[in-house]
Amino acid sequence: MALQFKFGLIVFALATISWTSPCLGQTPPPTSVPAQPQAAPSGQLPGATSGSINGTVIDQSGAVVAGAQVKLTHEDQSPSQEVLSGDNGQFSFSNISPGAFQLSIASAGLATQTSSGILHAGEVLIVPQIVLTIAANITDVQVSLSRIEVAEEQVKDEERQRVLGVIPNFFVTYDPHPVPLTSRQKFELAWKTTVDPVTFVIIGGVAGVQQAQNTFSGYGQGAQGYGKRYGAAAADLVAGTFIGSAILPSLLKQDPRYFYRGTGTKQSRIMYAIANSVICKGDNGRWQANYSNIFGNLAAGGISNLYYPAQDRGAGLTFENAAIGIGATAAANLVEEFLMRKLTPHVSEHDSAKP
Repeated sequence: MALQFKFGLIVFALATISWTSPCLGQTPPPTSVPAQPQAAPSGQLPGATSGSINGTVIDQSGAVVAGAQVKLTHEDQSPSQEVLSGDNGQFSFSNISPGAFQLSIASAGLATQTSSGILHAGEVLIVPQIVLTIAANITDVQVSLSRIEVAEEQVKDEERQRVLGVIPNFFVTYDPHPVPLTSRQKFELAWKTTVDPVTFVIIGGVAGVQQAQNTFSGYGQGAQGYGKRYGAAAADLVAGTFIGSAILPSLLKQDPRYFYRGTGTKQSRIMYAIANSVICKGDNGRWQANYSNIFGNLAAGGISNLYYPAQDRGAGLTFENAAIGIGATAAANLVEEFLMRKLTPHVSEHDSAKP
């Protein structure tokens, strides 16, 4: 971003000041599937009062269903019992009091089935095979967004960030886990910054200050002088924004945004903000020298020699302006770290916990 625009933004701002299946009932106590006894024909055991209930759970294809949850309830309201079907699909309840009972069988993705009957004293009851069918209207959809789609959502959040609800504050992310931008997204942020109506107002303010201070005296005064200063400030903005925030970041795979920290001591945040004028995050997530900002300021300064007044041109002025541009970035970062977030009402909800 060009020097004049950065200072204009700071001055203007300071002046106007985010199916797991439910358990069926309570989690059953640790139960190992009992070893299945050799199936005995249904009948009664002489002298016995309690009996047992055995069965097998299968699906529509005839395959056994292991791990199905089988719940036994009694008509006399005595406590229910639960077991899991074994690897062979079989289940067994022993020492069951005689009387009416009901079985409820459930398994993930399959419709729950029930079976009822009457157990006689001393009876070893083998219930008919219980067939579980595919559950109707069961949809288990795993949705995951691609990295590009996540970045697009973040860019949309950033494009709603405006200081005092007015001044564009697009090149900062408050997301604690931002993903790298694509080249198209970097150019999108640069374009929307340069054509924003408020940007033209800020450029006009910068040109007005230059006119009042007779900066670039070679432009003269009056409407013609103001027009030249306005055009130069606009050219600085376009060159600085696109070269330093879109073109070079795309070529060098660097992220042009300021990564808001918001935590730590005041001193550590100050050092972090200043350091971010010469270091940045690469698209690989690692910190590295901010060549995009450094060379972007040099390139913008060099291009400005095409339209600065003759007495203001030269290599010396280009390097001087580049150094000042880096300093302006550090100042802008300090404002971002300690002030802008408080004045930006449309920060996305997932960052609301941050100070």
